[in-house]
Amino acid sequence: MPFTSLLLHPSLLRGLKELGFTRPTPIQAEAIPAALSGRDVLACASTGSGKTAAFLLPIVHRLLDRPRGTTRALVLTPTRELAAQIVADLNDLAVHTPI
Repeated sequence: MPFTSLLLHPSLLRGLKELGFTRPTPIQAEAIPAALSGRDVLACASTGSGKTAAFLLPIVHRLLDRPRGTTRALVLTPTRELAAQIVADLNDLAVHTPI
């Protein structure tokens, strides 16, 4: 299944393509559609499995058409290092968006 089948915003698909991602990992294939539909998702997967993109892509997708200037999403992490990693991934994935 390619990322295009997940119906993500074209700007996100462009960023994924530039990063060299062609197919979602198993955690992404299961979590992204559920999150895009507004359902809560609780998932567990090993390091390097794509968990960060699995939650960031639906968040960014849903925020693209919403007004800016207010807090629209909050991501909590247990360490500063993980927060820095998530921000770096967000910047890479959302490079073609205003976010």
